[in-house]
Amino acid sequence: MNVLFVCLGNICRSPIAEGILKKMFDENAIDGIVESAGFESFHINDRPDERAIKVSAQHGIDISQKRARLFKESDFDAFDKIFVMDLHNMNDVLQMARSEKDKAKTDYLLNLIEPGSNKAVPDPYYNGIDACENTFRMMEKACSILVEGLKNNSKK
Repeated sequence: MNVLFVCLGNICRSPIAEGILKKMFDENAIDGIVESAGFESFHINDRPDERAIKVSAQHGIDISQKRARLFKESDFDAFDKIFVMDLHNMNDVLQMARSEKDKAKTDYLLNLIEPGSNKAVPDPYYNGIDACENTFRMMEKACSILVEGLKNNSKK
């Protein structure tokens, strides 16, 4: 399964989620491409925020080589699932959707934990390292649920 995470700048939430899921795919021998993207052109080619790099590293995940990129229409073709972090990201992605099929690929990441809740992953950018850690843990829980579902489906 190919998974794309989307947030605003592609320097905090989505790169952390990308790192988490890549690690889980590796640990569970799940085939797939995992990437992240954003909608804010200000950060194109920037590394993730230092707090995101630090928190990820504390969990054994290196996202320091990630470079921010913009979401593009062709992402609908390359990815099976597109997880957004908040309502703003959802609206941005859906505006670029070409079809109902594209829209059906898109969901809130935290809906993996609480289906249908459409809760936002808090953006830690304007907060301290503790906020980044809390965001990491939320996304780690959601990614664990995704991986368990993929493992269960592959056993069938």
